[in-house]
Amino acid sequence: MKDYLSVADAVAEEIRSGALRPGDRLPPQRAFARQRGIANSTATRVYRELARRGLTVGEVGRGTFVRAASAGPGGTALALTEPAATRVDLELNHPAVPEQSALLAEGLGGLLRPDVLGQALRPVGASGLPSVRESAAALLARGGWRPDPARILFAGNGRQALTAAVTALVPPGGRLGVEELTYPVVKAMAARLGITLVPLAMDEDGLVPQALAEAHAAAPLHAVYVQPRLHNPLSLSMPEERVAALAEVLTGLGLTAVEDTVWAFLRDELRPLAAYAPERTVLIDSLSKRVAPGLTLGFAVAPPALSGGIGAALRAGGGVPMRFALEAAHRWQQDGTVRQLVRAKQREAVARQRIAARELAGFAVRSDPRSYHCWWQLPHPWRADTFVAAAARHGIGVVPAAAFTIGSGHAPAAVRLGLATARADVLAQALGTLAGLARSAPEDLVTD
Repeated sequence: MKDYLSVADAVAEEIRSGALRPGDRLPPQRAFARQRGIANSTATRVYRELARRGLTVGEVGRGTFVRAASAGPGGTALALTEPAATRVDLELNHPAVPEQSALLAEGLGGLLRPDVLGQALRPVGASGLPSVRESAAALLARGGWRPDPARILFAGNGRQALTAAVTALVPPGGRLGVEELTYPVVKAMAARLGITLVPLAMDEDGLVPQALAEAHAAAPLHAVYVQPRLHNPLSLSMPEERVAALAEVLTGLGLTAVEDTVWAFLRDELRPLAAYAPERTVLIDSLSKRVAPGLTLGFAVAPPALSGGIGAALRAGGGVPMRFALEAAHRWQQDGTVRQLVRAKQREAVARQRIAARELAGFAVRSDPRSYHCWWQLPHPWRADTFVAAAARHGIGVVPAAAFTIGSGHAPAAVRLGLATARADVLAQALGTLAGLARSAPEDLVTD
């Protein structure tokens, strides 16, 4: 009897070798099961595993297709882990500015003294250190809101903080409400934790509070995950009235929101949901976007009633931070390095949005002028999967709407473009290439 992982590995190798190419359609699962001599249930697990690895995308009513990214060692899709050297990466979003390394190096000078370094390499728990909590509160403050330092927990990175919060709030088999288009990592996390994601309707202002109330009335939710500011992938930010209305619904239902604010530093004049419903919100943030892509330190600002559970989840999952990262973040916050980097990245995001607006003029592109990503509603007759495959043939990686879609509904004919990773000149050339591709869609790649 074949194990589903061995079958998935075999298909991954076919994708890596080129036997299966980007855009190729896999057979229906029953036909696949007959071809491979496996049970239908095993085929289902194989297809789920291929999607988890980022090797395939599925669209309701159309089938399962090989994604644009080639596979690396072990079957892992390069597009979801590290950008390939031969591709223009518009999938991952790693903001960096020229002055970044010099600023960070200057702040680390005092930390590298042997006596100080010895202390910085000692273990530390999720509660961190009092002085670090104070500087973290200053770092996370925005829109006139500043968290209580006593409520801050630290994690190895933002994903660990997010996972710990969800683990503390939603039991295995439980239900987590999410926006109908959401951060793909949440989908993988839910599958790993054995929880069900419940899609919640959105409009032009973001999550619809009434949709949350209706979903909870239909079958109780344990919590909700939301991105009120610079939503990924849509880049929208909720108006203050919508944030206040969402806070009121959460309070009335007795539900807790996990608020992802990883990109919110780009709009630091806007108050978080946690400012409106502090006892009903766990705010999650990290340093990777605002400071450096390779620097991992996560934050969770939690109500006192939830701190113990989140801290326990961090310890159980090995998500406690390194003390060195805490000390470095504290020094960079104290000497103004974080503030300088945030301002520089805010300016760079504006510049890159101008490039996108110029190169994609005339198309239906949704974004925020201060965001590092944008949402492109593709022109007819393009579908997202075929456009991703065609872009890959031009050496450009983009993310299809299916990666962000929750539930069994049809994924939009749209892609998300990450504007942060490629050099500005490369970004402009790549976007120009994509625009030309969209205007001259080859008939053999698209269907009505």
